[in-house]
Amino acid sequence: MSSPGFPAAVLFDHDGTLVDSEPQWAVAKRAVAARYGVGWSTEDDLATLGKTVPTSAELMVRRGAAGTVEGITAELGREVAAALTGEVPFLPGMRELLAELAEAGIPGAVVTNALTVVAEGTASGAPGVLGVVVSQEDVEHAKPHPEPYLLAARRLGVDPARCVAVEDSQTGAASAAAAGMPVVVVPGELTVAPAPGLVPVRSHTEVTLALLRSLDPSA
Repeated sequence: MSSPGFPAAVLFDHDGTLVDSEPQWAVAKRAVAARYGVGWSTEDDLATLGKTVPTSAELMVRRGAAGTVEGITAELGREVAAALTGEVPFLPGMRELLAELAEAGIPGAVVTNALTVVAEGTASGAPGVLGVVVSQEDVEHAKPHPEPYLLAARRLGVDPARCVAVEDSQTGAASAAAAGMPVVVVPGELTVAPAPGLVPVRSHTEVTLALLRSLDPSA
């Protein structure tokens, strides 16, 4: 049985976890790569999954794109932010989970290797819960380093050990686990290898407040 006040906060990855934005990133990467006269494939999508946006930009520059990593990163962010204007494309079950958290008074955060401009648009769709955004622009060490999750917990004023993370990638799950949080792993583009502290589910709709409360390590 979980103890009162658990979880103290729920920290969400962005792309593929909270929102169905992976297709927009794939389209953006192809569009920007084509603009610079370099190729981009499905294999490249998978190779950069869960990694920072500059990782994709660096790959384009290595292939001959006549631009800077910073400039191409900004272009990618603008493309995706523009594609996600309007109603936030929350994945099935996520809107309901956010409503449960709001009713219970449990704060949340978006913790992402993507860009602030993209994540803030999603956070605005659940302002009563997603009050903190930590992107790769906020940290020295992006996922899989624990810094993003530790910073989010600090900004929320909660003990990382009293948080639960929700992730869909190996990179993100490793980051949250290294921060000392139980991690619910939803299905993503690539299978996440089993590891201590990871709790896989078969669908996003299985992630409920009852499930999160059941993960209390002190129970």
